Amino acid sequence: MSITIEEIRFDEQGLVPAIIQDAATYEVLTLAYMNKESLQRTIDSGETWLFSRSRQELWHKGETSGNTQKVVNIKYDCDQDALVVLVKPQGPACHLGTTSCFEYSLYGEQTEMLPYTILHKLEEVIADREQTRPEGAYTTYLFEKGVDKILKKVGEEAAEVIIAAKNRDQDELQWEAADLLYHLLVLLREQKVELADVLGVLAKRHEEKRK
Repeated sequence: MSITIEEIRFDEQGLVPAIIQDAATYEVLTLAYMNKESLQRTIDSGETWLFSRSRQELWHKGETSGNTQKVVNIKYDCDQDALVVLVKPQGPACHLGTTSCFEYSLYGEQTEMLPYTILHKLEEVIADREQTRPEGAYTTYLFEKGVDKILKKVGEEAAEVIIAAKNRDQDELQWEAADLLYHLLVLLREQKVELADVLGVLAKRHEEKRK
């Protein structure tokens, strides 16, 4: 069911809670609020616009810091009074410099990182290595050697995966598969392709097969 902004149930202050979520990892980045104008600006611009309750004004996420958020999808709940905004973040979501505003636990043990989240974190580290080129880092070495070296490593690691699988060695297979994924992420970065775009292809194929 598709609705319009006019059908969103804003509260008595004219606000609706908006959960900002990473579209690739599904990690909750922050909880914010939108009014009708900020929601419309978000839709029109494709980036998150929110309403500051403390300042009583609109604000464009990342306007000052540069940590903007490209909107992939906006969902609403069954009561039409809450939103989930799926985004591709261009940097930390929290003003403290952390990926998410929800970094701490009030109750229970600290949960482990979701399996697919580490791929996103690794992608961020590889991107940083490409930009900063820290001396002595292996990723720096790969980028400085160029695409031919990266391609060679991808091929070598793919061969190692095949050998581990043929040997029925699960520990070796896990290790070599991790190496292959890392080098593949380096290659994607060198080619200016984001992991989210690759995952998007998989998602599209999945949806097409379900039809």
